[in-house]
Formats: sequence, structure tokens, C-alpha cells
Amino acid sequence: MAVLEAAHAFIRDEVRAVYALAENTPASRTLTRGFGSCSQRLAILESVARSIGVATRVRALLIDRSFWYPRFPHIGFALPDRILLAWPEFDVDGWRPASELFGPIGCRGGGSFTNRGSETLFEAVGRCAVDWDGHTDGSAFDLSQFVRADYGYFTNRDDAFHELGQTLCAPSRFVADPILRRVAA
Repeated sequence: MAVLEAAHAFIRDEVRAVYALAENTPASRTLTRGFGSCSQRLAILESVARSIGVATRVRALLIDRSFWYPRFPHIGFALPDRILLAWPEFDVDGWRPASELFGPIGCRGGGSFTNRGSETLFEAVGRCAVDWDGHTDGSAFDLSQFVRADYGYFTNRDDAFHELGQTLCAPSRFVADPILRRVAA
């Protein structure tokens, strides 16, 4: 677990947060570029985990665009209606979602995750677990109201995106990614 915590801190500090829609970008490319979305940075953490013998999988969740309104108050209307999120899980004493990798649902410092300011989901998992399932019944950690569909588990994010596709088609991502990178935190 200490290796994963150290890897998370390294990725948080060395791989700049941007907003991107090309979620199937290889972890090695994201690391080399030095920037990536929260999902792309989580893919790096998954790679680290597998390299030390910790199995990973992803849960494919379809998230309503309103989840991103606080982060994009001026362009929220232009976001896709729903965005596919490949939320990783790690087999550390049983399967643990990324949000609970470093502790149970709730915060270990600071307030709850608000999706405002510079903290992305990637940073949040290091200090504040979130609840995609509604187990905390409307608490500040409960993000289940944004989940529109749960497509279940996939062996890896590549399989999830291959079967379900990405949120936007390639030409739309080609236009949207550079714009979202400029709006980055």
C-alpha cells in the first residue's frame, strides 16, 4: 500500500491535471507528456499497481454532465450529456475502488470533494473517498446522483472503451481536447 500511496503522490505532483476526452491514451504517453485527465492519471496508478503484482479492474460508470458543472461553469452546456468514467479498483485485501484505496469513504483531511477549484477526482482519492453507489445516503461524499448507468466491471480500461466506446467520436475529441486542456485547473 505504501508504494501505491507514494506513486499517487508522485503522479499528483508531477503529472499536471488537464481535462481531456481521449481516455484511451496509454499511461506511458500520459506520463511522458506530463499532463493528463484524472482518469488518465488513474491509469498510471493502475499501471504501477500491476507492476508490483496488485491486480486491477475498472468499473464503467456513465456520469451525467451536471457532475462537471461546478468545474466548467461557463461551458457546462457544451459538455456531452453523459461521460463514460472507467473507475479503477485495486485488489488489495479484496477489491477496493480507487476512492477507497487509501481509506474508507469520508475525508482524511479538509472538506468533502466538491469538483471545484484545482482538486480533481485524482487528487481527491488521496485524501477523500467518494461514494458512487449511494451507500452514504446523500452525505457530502455521495456522488451517486450523477451516475446514469453502471456497465459493470471490465478487466481493464482498454476493454471497457473497446466495448462501450469513448464519450465522443474521434473528430469531436480532436476539437474538444485542446480546448479543454486550456481550461485546465
